Amino acid sequence: MKLLVLGSGAGGGFPLWNCHCRLCSAWRRGELDASARTQSSIAISQDGRPGEGWLLINASPDLPQQIRTTRALQPTQADDMPIRAVVLLDSRLHHVAGLLSLRESRELELYATPLVFEDLTADLPLLHVLESYCQVRWRMLPIAGERRSASFEIPGFPALRFAAMAVPARTPRHARLRGEEAGECIALQVQDLRSGRRLFLSPALADVGEAELAWMREADCVVVDGSFWTEHGMQEAGVGTVSATDKGHLPQSRHGERPGMIDVLRASGAPRKVLTHIHHSNPILDRGGVQRRELAEQGIEVAHDGMVIEL
Repeated sequence: MKLLVLGSGAGGGFPLWNCHCRLCSAWRRGELDASARTQSSIAISQDGRPGEGWLLINASPDLPQQIRTTRALQPTQADDMPIRAVVLLDSRLHHVAGLLSLRESRELELYATPLVFEDLTADLPLLHVLESYCQVRWRMLPIAGERRSASFEIPGFPALRFAAMAVPARTPRHARLRGEEAGECIALQVQDLRSGRRLFLSPALADVGEAELAWMREADCVVVDGSFWTEHGMQEAGVGTVSATDKGHLPQSRHGERPGMIDVLRASGAPRKVLTHIHHSNPILDRGGVQRRELAEQGIEVAHDGMVIEL
């Protein structure tokens, strides 16, 4: 199994176009040892061989740029469409807006929960617009009500087995107000049936309970939410007043008695641990910073655009 990190930034990427925080401004001046980042999106293939299809996980608004810089996602002959299907883990704007960039497809295989499908046909009707250009086939991930996990297959990827789990998340701004409902946001588990190796993927994760931790402990590689370093990271950076919890993310650092993502990853015991979906205010963007050194000491990597993971 091969994983390509197409985009490793949170909403807006890094540097944020209208932000003059310490990190964004230092990067523009050439004074920060950091990489620019497009918005979060990932591609998965069975082997990554030429001509093999890719599964897109979330569709970033930066998808055209990501495809232009990723040869594996570019067609090599007429009617060649390397992106064979899209799995949406939630309906946050920076995870779905890139669907419109796929409108030249003849047909689009789209995997999403009923709640995400509802959002994209009502509150944010991207699918109605997209259907004016191409045929959209919705493949339901049956996570709703009392059902909080499900296994599924994706045609064209016979060596991979997929499972999804409902995870805590914040309702997107554009969606109607509602209580916590299964299917708002999901984590993905991908197992390579040939090697038995497993990937746990959750770029938006508000909390980690026993169910999520159990899946992490089964994984050979965990790629998870790295949005914020502290609970009040946005306030500390002067870019907002809301907390990481308010934004629907578990910060890396412990907050009071609440374990942080570093604690969770240590408890997971996963051989490989990677943070993605990095907010532009997070000091782990600085490769020479103390926070980055702390992660390295814990064996935790920070994803970057173009990162390749093979399992």
